[in-house]
Amino acid sequence: MGCALALAMMAVGFSPRANADPLKIKIEQGKLRAKLISDGKVRAFLGIPYAAPPLGDLRWRAPEPAARWKGERDATKYGAHCVQTPFEDMSFQDAGASEDCLYLNVFTPADAKGSSKLPVMFWIHGGGYFSGSASEPRHNGDFLPGKGVVLVTINYRLGVFGFLATKELMQEGGGSAGNYGLMDMIAALQWVKTNIAKFGGDAQNVTIFGESAGSFAVSTLMASPMAQGLFQKAIGESGAAQGEGLGGRAAAQEAPAGDEWAQSLGAKSLAALRSIPAETLLQASHKSGAPRFSPVVDGKVLTEPVAATYAAGKQAHVPLLAGWNRDEGNMQAAKAMTVAQWQSQAAANFGDRAAEFLELYPGTDDAQAARSSIDYSGDTFIAFGTWKWIEAQVKTGEAPVYRYHFELVAPVSKFDPDAAAFHSDDIEYVFGALDTRPGAVWRDEDRKLSELMMDYWTNFAKTGDPNGPGLPAWPRYDKTGAVMHLDRETHASPDTTRARYEFLLGEMPAGRP
Repeated sequence: MGCALALAMMAVGFSPRANADPLKIKIEQGKLRAKLISDGKVRAFLGIPYAAPPLGDLRWRAPEPAARWKGERDATKYGAHCVQTPFEDMSFQDAGASEDCLYLNVFTPADAKGSSKLPVMFWIHGGGYFSGSASEPRHNGDFLPGKGVVLVTINYRLGVFGFLATKELMQEGGGSAGNYGLMDMIAALQWVKTNIAKFGGDAQNVTIFGESAGSFAVSTLMASPMAQGLFQKAIGESGAAQGEGLGGRAAAQEAPAGDEWAQSLGAKSLAALRSIPAETLLQASHKSGAPRFSPVVDGKVLTEPVAATYAAGKQAHVPLLAGWNRDEGNMQAAKAMTVAQWQSQAAANFGDRAAEFLELYPGTDDAQAARSSIDYSGDTFIAFGTWKWIEAQVKTGEAPVYRYHFELVAPVSKFDPDAAAFHSDDIEYVFGALDTRPGAVWRDEDRKLSELMMDYWTNFAKTGDPNGPGLPAWPRYDKTGAVMHLDRETHASPDTTRARYEFLLGEMPAGRP
C-alpha cells in the first residue's frame, strides 16, 4: 500500500526530493538555511564556519575542525571579518571585526543539485595579508554562478594573527610557526572537498583564484605540499611569491623579530601573549619596527622557498591563468616626472647600465618619462614577480599557461581620481560587480569587458582553457608566447615586454617578490 501511494505521488509530480526546500542543505556540521539573491537566480549560503574560532589557546595554532550544531543554522548573513586595519577603499557587509572570523560563503545557481557537479571557484581576497574580507561588495557572488559555477569566498587570519613567528611558537609547533593564515586557506579547501557536492559543486574540479595577496597565496598554495590535490586549476591576478620577501624566508629567521616585538608588549611567555586583547595586538603590529607578518618557510606549509619549489618542478602541475594590470604602479609613480629627473634617477639607480634601462623605460619627453615611471613602478611593485611565476610554471609546470594584460582605463571614481587600469581594478570586472564601486559611471565597454572576463574565467574553471564560442581566441602562452590584451577591443599578440623583465632579473633586490 505504501509503494502504491509513493508511485501515485510520483505520477502526479510529487516526491519528497521534489518538495525539498532548495534553501536548506545538510552538510557534515549540520543544517543550513540560505537566501536567494540576484533576482532569485543564485542561492547564497553565508557565514559558514569552516574551522573552530581561533580564540584563547587556539590563537596562533593550526585551525581546528568546526563544531557541529543542532537544529538549523541561519546562513543568510556574512560572518565577522578578521581583525585588521583595512585599506581606505575597502568596505564590508558583515557586522564587524572579530578573531572569530573563520567563515566562508557558498554561492550556487538556484537550480543546482547535489548531482550537478559544477566547477568550483575558490576566491582568496587580497589586502597585503593584513586586510580584506570575503564580505567586500566588489567580489559579491551575484553573477559568477550564473555562468555555471559554484563560487566559494573565504576569510583567513591576517597580519599578526595570521603570520606571527616566535621561538616559543616554533617549540609548540614542533619547529613550525607563522603560516596560520595559509593553514586557514588549506582548511577551507579541505572543507570544500568534504562538503561542496551538497551545493552542486565538483570537489574534483576546484580552481583557486585571487588578486594581489590572494594571487600571492595562489602561487604559494601551488608550492605547498599540504595543499596538493585540493585544487585542479589556478588563476593569479597581480601578484606572486617568487622572492625572499613573501614565502622565501625561514620561520627561524623571523622568530627573533617576533620575540623582540612580543617582549615590547611586556609578554614574557606565549600564554601571556595569548591573553593580550586583539585590539592591543593589532595596534602594536603597526608600530615602527614591528615585524612584517607574512608567509614564511615553516617546514610544513612550505618546506623551502616558493621559488625553489617551482625551480625543482615540485609545484602543483595544474593549468594556470595569470597576469596583471597596465597601471599597477600608478599610485607609486611620480606623475610629474620630467626627462631630466628620469635620466638622473636612471643614472643613480643603474650606473653603467642606465643607457640600457632607458632603452627599456624610455623618456625622450616628459609624457614618456611619466609613462615609463608608471611602468617601472608597476614592474617592481607586482608585475615582475608575477612574470617570474608565469615563466617558472611554463618551464616546469607541465600544464597549459595563459597570460593576460588588463588595459582598459577605468572611469574616475571616489577612490580613483586618476583614469588608469590600477592595481585591483580588475576585481569588479571578474565578478560582474561593477556597480558596487563607489562613484563610478560605467560605460558600455566596461560592461562588455566584464562579461568577457567572466566568460574567460569561468571557462577556464570548467576545462582549464578560457576559450569558448564567440570569444576572441586566447592562445596558450606556454606554446606561443602570446599575451591576451583585455581592453576595449580584446586581442592576443606577441609579448613585447620580455626584455624589461630579463633586465630586472639582474637588478632587483633579492628580497623583492
